[in-house]
Amino acid sequence: MTVDSTRHDTPAGPLDHLTVIDLSTTLPGAQATMFLADAGAEVIFVEPPSGSRLRALPGWPALGRGKKSITLDLHDDADAATLRGLLRTADVLVTTMRPAAATRLGVDPATVGALNPRLVSAAITGWGSTGPFKDLKGYEALVTAKLGIMYGKRQTTTRPGPSFVPSPFASWGAAQTAIHGILAALLEREDSGAGQHVEADLVRGIATMDTWQWFSELVVNRWPDAFVPVSAFDDEGNPNGHLIYPLLVTPTKDGHFIQFAQTEPRLFLALMKELDLTWMFTDPKWAGLPQLEDVALRIELWEIMLERASARTLAEWQQVFDTNPDLSAEVFRTPAEALHHPQLAHDGRVVTITDPDLGEVTQPSTLVHVNGAALAPPRLAPRLGADTDETVRRVAESSSVPTPSGAARADLPLAGITILELGSMFAGPYAATLLADLGARVLKVEPLGGDTIRGLVPFPEAGGAKVMQGKESIALDMHSPEGLAIVHRLAQQADVVLQTYRAGAAERAGVDAATLTALNPRLVYLCAPGYGIDGPYGGKPAYAPSIGAATGLGLTDVPDVVARADNLDEVKAAVIRLYAAAANLSVQADGVAALGAASAMLLGLLARRLGRPLGTLTTTMIATGTHALVDRNVDYPGRGEALRPDPDMYGYSALYRLYRAADGWIFLAAPLEHEWADLVAAMEPHLRLAEDPRFATAIARIDNDDALAEALARVFATRAKALWEKELGAADVGCVAVAEQVAEKTLQEDEFFEAGYGVLAVHPTFDVHRRLSPATTFSRSRTKADGGCLTGEHTDALLTEIGYDTAKIADLRARGIVA
Repeated sequence: MTVDSTRHDTPAGPLDHLTVIDLSTTLPGAQATMFLADAGAEVIFVEPPSGSRLRALPGWPALGRGKKSITLDLHDDADAATLRGLLRTADVLVTTMRPAAATRLGVDPATVGALNPRLVSAAITGWGSTGPFKDLKGYEALVTAKLGIMYGKRQTTTRPGPSFVPSPFASWGAAQTAIHGILAALLEREDSGAGQHVEADLVRGIATMDTWQWFSELVVNRWPDAFVPVSAFDDEGNPNGHLIYPLLVTPTKDGHFIQFAQTEPRLFLALMKELDLTWMFTDPKWAGLPQLEDVALRIELWEIMLERASARTLAEWQQVFDTNPDLSAEVFRTPAEALHHPQLAHDGRVVTITDPDLGEVTQPSTLVHVNGAALAPPRLAPRLGADTDETVRRVAESSSVPTPSGAARADLPLAGITILELGSMFAGPYAATLLADLGARVLKVEPLGGDTIRGLVPFPEAGGAKVMQGKESIALDMHSPEGLAIVHRLAQQADVVLQTYRAGAAERAGVDAATLTALNPRLVYLCAPGYGIDGPYGGKPAYAPSIGAATGLGLTDVPDVVARADNLDEVKAAVIRLYAAAANLSVQADGVAALGAASAMLLGLLARRLGRPLGTLTTTMIATGTHALVDRNVDYPGRGEALRPDPDMYGYSALYRLYRAADGWIFLAAPLEHEWADLVAAMEPHLRLAEDPRFATAIARIDNDDALAEALARVFATRAKALWEKELGAADVGCVAVAEQVAEKTLQEDEFFEAGYGVLAVHPTFDVHRRLSPATTFSRSRTKADGGCLTGEHTDALLTEIGYDTAKIADLRARGIVA
């Protein structure tokens, strides 16, 4: 879709008349305010006179779209007064600075709350505003290193040790959880009349994304003999897990990599049939396939499948996919190539607008679509300071100071909201889990045998414990008339319906938007499928690895992989790297999509409360993935290249990369010019950087980056990683010891639990246990952190609530309609 647009000609969105003051200097803040601007809010982006560093990102035309730009020197008294004037009449403030910096600039919660009691202020930090890590630099890589995300991604590189993670998973998580806080606080303000402060951070933002690894680690810690979790491939490159076969990554004959998505038994059978391997299922040698105990057999099966799959060109495979609905695979695309995906084109989720300075700019449309179309056509990003004079004049002419109306409460911000969840697995359902933490009541409809995710870990309930947190489960046969009638009754009492079915399935099941909104016209109805509600891929299965391949998440984390290999060993090495990139259990497309779906539901609820109800909402896994990579997938003539890690996946430069320490690894993050002096001073006892002319200027350091990395590497290798973290951290230099375990294990340890990243919950299987704390916090409103539920645990109670008596419930159970 091509749009010739200016910043001021688009129709009003659901957040029209809300004013957001954006003090963001980093990606998560820009992503959060991009969402608000797309929804119609007036976003005033405050930049220093020299301009924001965000403008250097290739994705700036999308990140800045629809915003106004004013330039202020916040250290200048007059400019600081202008900012205070803006805040007195604003609705939302977004900051991305550390707490101490916010206090110095007078934008801390107490100060801005006194200026404007109706203001919702949102702070996005690296580590939170309290606890032992609050003063650490908030770089994404410091968070992913210290938690263990880099360790979990270690197989994206062929060298030993942790691997740098270029995909901005933590930024996306923090941006979306900040949006959740902002929208929930605005919704609550409609009743209380009072604003409040909300916080999100990179730690909990990224920790939302794992599907079941938290509980796998909990089980191993509590019951070490229960089962042994295994990675897809061992450290020698041999297959460990059986999912590598249905989720086969293979090169094609003509030099592409593709990711299959065949996890259901019938879909795996279809793949084996296409490869002419169904004879294996009756051969005693391959008994139990694809779950094989013998490592030699696992290797042999893998090599056979690779050989047969790689004998075809991409066009030959595409012909198969076009004619066989049971076979599906995605090409590994770069982020920019992802915008050419046929489904995104069909859904109008990619737009091209004409920028007078940049030319034709191609970018994702709005994250949320309404009635099959974007919330609004994208507007242009502002020129630096374009709105300064107008905004300063407006401040000078304004004398009103809002006062709160009503009684400020300390309730759950989503108290009284009921969500009816119709879906399975994680990408959609975890969106409702996030809102359950904010007080929403979530009624999960499950099939009689329970959601598939519950059984994906070989320990009872471990697979689904995280996504079931805070929910009430009713198990029923929705294909029966009686079961469908129950769902319809529940929908009549709900505020939101979340469904995640493939194209056409909701209509066939009788739970589509038209049917349910006819029963309940006040419903906020969200479709959150993998691909879309129709279109060329609408009926295809969507799994995190295939969506990761399609959106560019995979190639972002292994940008140098090539499909043309000289031998089988090279093919295997590349396949392992790609699998680790797209199918990682801690950070993948499922979690990315869930966060976006939660934002969509909250937008629908707030729009309804503001008297601007929206139609049928849609988010998709594939479209949400493009938004998570919007800092690098926007395309236009002369676009600068996104930062690219070195081939060994240490990092971006000598000043932002992994280094070996005497007993492990550290990550150094000091990429900005003003951080150089602190690093030089901190390293003075060990390395005299100031005396080396190769590093005297920023340009010289770029030209001599390899030499600088070598000099630092020699010194860092001499001492323990904890000593470097302590010494450099004391000098306010970004440096952390790298955790050499998965993040979910790190976060359950005492140090991180006591820092506030975890809380205690109760589960029918796990009893009292540690779980991730709510990802968004509020200064006044409460949150909750419940444990998960069992299949059908609340069936009788919910049936009673909607009018079924004991005899009727017993009859339904006897006939196999409920469980």
